[in-house]
Amino acid sequence: MDIFTEQSMTPVLKWAGGKTQLLGAITSSLPPEYNNYYEPFVGGGAVFLNIAPKKAFINDINEQLINLYTQLKHSVNNVIATVNELDAIYCDKEKYYEIRERYNNKILNHELDEECAALMIWINKHCFNGLYRVNSKGLFNVPYNNKNGNRSIVEGNLLRISEYLREADITISCRDFEEFCENVKAGDFVYFDSPYIPESETANFTDYTQDGFTLKDHERLAALFRRLDAAGVHLMLSNNDVPLVKTLYQGYNIRSVAAKRNINRNADKRTGQEVIITNY
Repeated sequence: MDIFTEQSMTPVLKWAGGKTQLLGAITSSLPPEYNNYYEPFVGGGAVFLNIAPKKAFINDINEQLINLYTQLKHSVNNVIATVNELDAIYCDKEKYYEIRERYNNKILNHELDEECAALMIWINKHCFNGLYRVNSKGLFNVPYNNKNGNRSIVEGNLLRISEYLREADITISCRDFEEFCENVKAGDFVYFDSPYIPESETANFTDYTQDGFTLKDHERLAALFRRLDAAGVHLMLSNNDVPLVKTLYQGYNIRSVAAKRNINRNADKRTGQEVIITNY
């Protein structure tokens, strides 16, 4: 199944809910065989890049994130050059907010290009705790991390990702998760790494896009999981270890694993439990 096992690839961005630390638990739980690989919420892509399937469909509703994967596939050298230009600029608070405004102008104007991808990478390495958060207008609003000298990329990693995206059969899309899964067939494998269900009933259901991810969306996802299961699709889902998750996916194999959440702004909440749910 693997295509680039001798050249490991790692996520370009720090992403909330990233699965790098859980790769061992996830890869040990993969189905032994499957046809096409689907990931509706690709995020930072830790699982996708680790597995490196020969044929895959990846998706996310965040159009800036999907633009990043698209630009890495087709214009990696230009992305690298632009990030290096940004890294060469001395970054203080004033410069950070100037570059953040430049990025937000790209978002406002829907300029999905190489520069937008490079700005996203640079900002991810210079914003507070690597958070990706937008306001009601869809504009990035995370403050400066007060560090100036961060190297934003490992060029070799970006080049390996680009080569993989071009040489393997990888389809990249930006759609609603339910629409994205319309062509999934029996024997395919879908890994759902959806936005977390909050730990408390009073917590907000929010995601890293303007529209958010609501309780209704989680219920939609659970219904889709059951439909795909009935159609003979191999399924895995990861989420918070909370009662609502276990209720939504009652009847499936649910495995609890310890997880660190370094992206949480509250240091007391940087440890917790997650679940890996499978239908096999």
